[in-house]
Amino acid sequence: MSKQNIVWHETTIKKEERQERNGHSSVILWFTGLSGAGKSTLANALEQQLFNSGKHSYVLDGDNVRHGLNKGLGFSDEDRKENIRRIGEVAKLFVDAGTIVCTAFISPFKEDRNRVRELVEDGEFIEVYVRCSLEACEQRDPKGLYKKARAGEIPEFTGISSPYEEPDAPELIIDSDKQTVEESVETIIAYLKERKIL
Repeated sequence: MSKQNIVWHETTIKKEERQERNGHSSVILWFTGLSGAGKSTLANALEQQLFNSGKHSYVLDGDNVRHGLNKGLGFSDEDRKENIRRIGEVAKLFVDAGTIVCTAFISPFKEDRNRVRELVEDGEFIEVYVRCSLEACEQRDPKGLYKKARAGEIPEFTGISSPYEEPDAPELIIDSDKQTVEESVETIIAYLKERKIL
């Protein structure tokens, strides 16, 4: 089908109307960091608190998305880029739906994260760098992936045989090897309130 035959159809209900009904703004909280840094743990703990306080939120987790939407993608640079492109578009839909969406993806390349930022309006993309030393991530190794990567069983593993590009100017930095999950969630909630998102 030719792209010229695809026409954008404007929705009847606008994002602003959904946000007003929900009682809060909608944003992407983009958790990025090494495997084992605590992105999913933090995203889920944050969502639990948002949910408990009546906010509309959802977690998009890297591993979970690869079971469905992105199950045909591998871990080459090209597939990683496509993985992030797709999830960026999905996250944009959640923002339009008036939802606070927490995305937990290694997303190792700055260019890909910046491309997602450009999909939404200013202030709707909040990069949360879950910073943790490689040593601490390897000690945690919750899925046993570092051990396999060191043994050469997993090629192109971020932090070992594939690069991770740290954010230049993230909105938030969470030092997950120094802060508890509870402290980290409090930091993010305080930021959202300060920005009048909540």
